[in-house]
Amino acid sequence: QVQLVESGGGLVQAGGSLRLSCAASGRTFSSYGMGWFRQAPGKEREFVAAVSRSGGSPYYADSVKGRFTISRDNAKNTVYLQMNSLKPEDTAIYYCAAGKVYTSAGRDLYDYWGQGTQVTVSS
Repeated sequence: QVQLVESGGGLVQAGGSLRLSCAASGRTFSSYGMGWFRQAPGKEREFVAAVSRSGGSPYYADSVKGRFTISRDNAKNTVYLQMNSLKPEDTAIYYCAAGKVYTSAGRDLYDYWGQGTQVTVSS
């Protein structure tokens, strides 16, 4: 069992930056691939970024490539999402997820989800 708690969301102006964190409970964090997803009002939850168990092979949605960076610190049981050059269309609730995957954009492949953190980007 893995419990995930996101933090770091907030209100930022377009062009600004935020860093999201996701803290995981348990001693098996390093055995899970980790992903970030987001859901805007009235839209499906969509993939943002994923990283392998070791922290390698980061994988991004085209919409965030070059602006967002995913990383993890297995010693701290934490995964991060650095978001730069934010746009109003990045406004959403951001969720982290853990799964027995390498890196995957497949929402159904993740077994554990956090409660989400709100990111709002004003124009």
